[in-house]
Amino acid sequence: MKARVIVTLKNGVLDPQGKAIEGALGGLGFNDIDSVRQGKVFDVEVAGTDKDAAKAELEQMCEKLLANTVIENYAIEIA
Repeated sequence: MKARVIVTLKNGVLDPQGKAIEGALGGLGFNDIDSVRQGKVFDVEVAGTDKDAAKAELEQMCEKLLANTVIENYAIEIA
């Protein structure tokens, strides 16, 4: 089964990479940008067919490795 984990910075956490991207977009002529926040996407293939078990396992992966839960949020999508 295919899953996608989206990791983003929590509100209020500074995002210097997002600011750099925002500035670069402005330099390329994209002037209608208010702000940019960057994140990470992980596409994971999980064996089995039990979506609840897969989600629980993916949550453990996020808590232990994929996300720094002090400063990042994560969302899990299972197809």
